[in-house]
Amino acid sequence: MAGRPLVSMLLIAYRQAATVQAAVAGALAQSYTPLEIIVSDDASDDATWAQMQAAVHGYAGPHRVVLNRNEHNLGIGAHLSRLVELSRGELLFVAAGDDVSLPQRCERVVQAWLASNRRLDLIASSMSDMDEHGNVHATIIPSDLGSYRDAAGWLARPPHVVGAAQAWTRRLFERFGPLPPGVVAEDLIMVFRAIVSGGALTLNEPLVHYRRGGISQRRRAMHADEVVQRLLKNSRNALIELPQLLADAQLAGQLDVVREALETRVARERHIEHQLAATSLAPKLARFVRDSAVPLGLRLRMLLYAGFPWVLAPFFWLKRSIARR
Repeated sequence: MAGRPLVSMLLIAYRQAATVQAAVAGALAQSYTPLEIIVSDDASDDATWAQMQAAVHGYAGPHRVVLNRNEHNLGIGAHLSRLVELSRGELLFVAAGDDVSLPQRCERVVQAWLASNRRLDLIASSMSDMDEHGNVHATIIPSDLGSYRDAAGWLARPPHVVGAAQAWTRRLFERFGPLPPGVVAEDLIMVFRAIVSGGALTLNEPLVHYRRGGISQRRRAMHADEVVQRLLKNSRNALIELPQLLADAQLAGQLDVVREALETRVARERHIEHQLAATSLAPKLARFVRDSAVPLGLRLRMLLYAGFPWVLAPFFWLKRSIARR
């Protein structure tokens, strides 16, 4: 045990009663020690909590297991931040309630971290695509995070990342602080933080079975109002995440590199949020004229959805007809 860091697996679930037992079993099967596993339900209104309790009942293995249930739904970012507070490990592994970590996951990641002399702040891995029946298919390979050196590289080549196969250092949280409520793209924020800090790495080895059809899956919108609600939700999330990235860049001394690009994105998201949240046509038209810095095509599209959704009715009727065939 000498020299082996204590690590924590943060297993979060919300409305995943059908899959959470397999996720917990994957955590309990980890070959690495010392390991603590925090199994947490985000105030689900189904049987997720009962399934979690059943999954750890009678466990007598080497790992320390902690059960937690939030009184109120916190959302992904705030939920993970809460579990960071409850944990003690130097490395923090993210695990979702519908995925399955392979037994060697923690072992492989710790080996890579120690090989870097504990310099790296985030280590991700490839994943295996798993269908709803548990059958494993192709390998999912995220971006090579080891090729990123600073915020300029991150901005020039936005990385493809999946949080369910990431591990973060505790010091990353200690430096930048918790993820604020409303954050959904926690993986993007943590990758950015790592790139501007100690660096990140992607292991080219599938260490997680990543289940299709999870709660983060994007579903096809069949009506204009569904598109509006999705755009509005995404915009409100972005208006929490983008300012956080700006604050993190400032803390890392790299704000000048990303300020213009991120502030441009903030302006776009504010336009979308204001357009879709307005309750009458007059402010929508005024916003269309006022936000001249926002690309015209985006302003026209938002005005159409926000003020004249009936124009889109034939398109969505055709889309539903094709889907039924």
